[in-house]
Amino acid sequence: MTNEERQKYDRIFEEEFLPQIDALFTFAYHLTYNEDDANDLVQETYLKAFRFIDRYREGTNAKAWLFKILKNVFINQYRRKTKRPTQVDYEEIVNYHDEEDTSYSSYMDLRQEMFEEMIGDEVTNAINSLPVDFRVVILLCDIEGFTYEEISKIVDIPIGTVRSRLHRARNMLKDKLKEYAESKGYKDYRSKS
Repeated sequence: MTNEERQKYDRIFEEEFLPQIDALFTFAYHLTYNEDDANDLVQETYLKAFRFIDRYREGTNAKAWLFKILKNVFINQYRRKTKRPTQVDYEEIVNYHDEEDTSYSSYMDLRQEMFEEMIGDEVTNAINSLPVDFRVVILLCDIEGFTYEEISKIVDIPIGTVRSRLHRARNMLKDKLKEYAESKGYKDYRSKS
């Protein structure tokens, strides 16, 4: 690689890739439900993006390109994790049992702790409970604002499948959130009550 190419790639990385870091982290977190795993996923995405930066066409949609890499990294990691046996960190168990403070005895879900006191955690929980294929299209379309065509390229499915999954995902969310909406005073005037 020439010095001129290196400077070009460094500029692309800084100007087009790095500004996407927050959106990538949000997407990764919604895929993994774990801050450390999301950070690892984003880091791996940036490593791969830099490694294959020569394949990126400058001035195109960097966000879509990075999201596609992130999605592929997530799928590859998921496949690897499901093929290996469950691993136990024995040091963590020993440390847990050696704790003198019994206040740590109850398990607290990190997501519950993070979203406690926040408006809309029912929506977040509903999105997170969707199957991953449906969750991905909802996040890409309704949260990140990608077009159907961009989602199609990121997820490697036809646009018709994007529309179908999005429609089904929204219906699943509607069903999951109906009771919550009614508890907040919303009424479905389309129904014949």
